[in-house]
Amino acid sequence: MGISGLTKVIADNAPAAMKNNEIKNYFGRKVAIDASMSLYQFLIAVRSDGQMLQSETGETTSHLMGFFYRTIRMVDNGIKPVYVFDGKPPTLKSGERKERREDEEWPLTRYGHVDDKESYDKFNRRIVKVTREHNDEVKRLLRLMGMPYVEAPCEAEAQCAALAKAGKVYAAATEDMDTLTFGAPILLRHLTFSEARKMPINEIHLDKVLAGLEMTMAQASATGSMCASAMLISMWWWARGQFVDLCILLGCDYCESVRGIGPYRALSLLREYKSLDALLKQLDKKKYTVPEGWPVDEVRELFLNPNVLDPATVELKWNDPDVEGLISFMVTEKGFNEDRIRGGIEKLQKGRTASTQGRLDSFFKPSGIVSSSATATKRKTEEKPATKAKRGRSNGGGGGGKPRR
Repeated sequence: MGISGLTKVIADNAPAAMKNNEIKNYFGRKVAIDASMSLYQFLIAVRSDGQMLQSETGETTSHLMGFFYRTIRMVDNGIKPVYVFDGKPPTLKSGERKERREDEEWPLTRYGHVDDKESYDKFNRRIVKVTREHNDEVKRLLRLMGMPYVEAPCEAEAQCAALAKAGKVYAAATEDMDTLTFGAPILLRHLTFSEARKMPINEIHLDKVLAGLEMTMAQASATGSMCASAMLISMWWWARGQFVDLCILLGCDYCESVRGIGPYRALSLLREYKSLDALLKQLDKKKYTVPEGWPVDEVRELFLNPNVLDPATVELKWNDPDVEGLISFMVTEKGFNEDRIRGGIEKLQKGRTASTQGRLDSFFKPSGIVSSSATATKRKTEEKPATKAKRGRSNGGGGGGKPRR
């Protein structure tokens, strides 16, 4: 689910934070991708079509097809993906998806018809079961493709955010908006969608979100005696805490929202009271229903100090694909068409080569160093006026003196 209503709040109040891009614009970028979200996507897409891609032995293989071809598409466009897998879910989230799993008619009874694609997808994410076998098979596939992956100790989106904050990658790619709440500087949505869906990549910048939501203003006056750099850091963390409070108030995977407070009311109240703690002290409990035992402090701590691997210890390395290993796994074991798999591998190899060459070219571009030929040209250009003036004086021009006879 992520954060309920956050996308619209940002679109309406901080539109400068969002922009749409084509996949080709990320050439040369390293991107941390929420692998667990992608697994759900690939399994849900097949479920909504009413068909399950299976091998001859009846094994589901749609997740393998999805990861194979979407990864190739990214590499073909010069992107260097690193996949991040979920670890153990936090205690606050352990029962989050159980409620609606019992009622498999929920999309029909609540929304009337399954044509409401977004609602249907959300429902399927709650009832789909991603097994350890699914994860292990995808990890094996990624190793054979030469793609790095990270096993997060807890939430994949939190680990993606940590890698992006540390500068290990350009951005975090997932559909979960709480990646911003975890502090990802840049969030990419729709990156792993199929090309057939014609969906542009939605890029969201956290600093512009905070500025648009006006969540950095109050701290400035409270830190007037601080140096500029310290003040900026203080403003950032204070504003992020306020943004986290907004996300908690909107409702997230770890707690319910306050009944009666929608997205716009939530933003208005947070702007007025500056913090969720101050808001709750003044809130009319008769008008707004606060969930019993609402774990605000625990959720805030989870967002601000998530359980993640130290990015400094994470080594990211992209290797050449194991061609024969891929053929053995995808064709012999899983029953995919050999010609198509070999075609995909060839495209993967070409994409990696092009991406590497592109990075090397940009690396060796002159930066602050002028070549000898360029220096000579510059010197010649600078000398021309002086030479012309000298010639003018020798021929009786310039300087205002009398012409020599």
